[in-house]
Amino acid sequence: MISLFMTFSDPAGARRIHADDLAAAAGMVGSIPDMTEGLLFTPLEQSVDHPYRDDGAGPVLALQLRFPDLFACEAASNRGGVLADLASGVGLSSLAGLDVTHQAMLTRAFPVDDAAHAPGTVTPCSYLVHYPGPADDMNAWNLHYLEHHPRIMRTFPNVRQIEIYTRIDWVDRLPSQRVEHMQRNKLVFDSPQALAHALGSDVIKRMRADFVKFPPFAGGNKHFPMLTRVVMSRP
Repeated sequence: MISLFMTFSDPAGARRIHADDLAAAAGMVGSIPDMTEGLLFTPLEQSVDHPYRDDGAGPVLALQLRFPDLFACEAASNRGGVLADLASGVGLSSLAGLDVTHQAMLTRAFPVDDAAHAPGTVTPCSYLVHYPGPADDMNAWNLHYLEHHPRIMRTFPNVRQIEIYTRIDWVDRLPSQRVEHMQRNKLVFDSPQALAHALGSDVIKRMRADFVKFPPFAGGNKHFPMLTRVVMSRP
């Protein structure tokens, strides 16, 4: 499966998407041809404790759009389509003038012990991580990360989903800026409080112990807790 990420960022860190624009963006996402699922990520209404709060407030809006294959993703990324309108902020006043980037990536899903959300879960919380890169040796990086880190992630209390995204070559005609981060990750929890509880557990020590064993890389990493809204493709 292919995931297309689109990120709307405010360099000043002060902007928020209006509720009407979020609803309109969800409607646009649902109309994208051949998309199987769209995820809309927005900042938390209140900050929660997590080990990387110094990474900042995160994007105003981020999208993860799932496609069954690369050809469907590229077809949706043509000039004049819904994705191009989203990238340009057409009809979405609170997104006007933001920095917009996009990247298509391979989706790698890993098992969790219980994928079912707790009863009453309304808006899950995703922990979005990206590594801009580069690594000195991408094959060595991917081998180590994919073989070791997801096993530790799985031991976080009540983690509902683990996905890691790796680079691919793709073509598009979108007006937003292409980026080529060497990797992205997503962990999903029932709520911001559940995420904070998990990241405050002893598992984070094991994550950090593995981090110091990573093959050499540049660019650091960024971590953002985000509320998550799921939109299914309309037939």
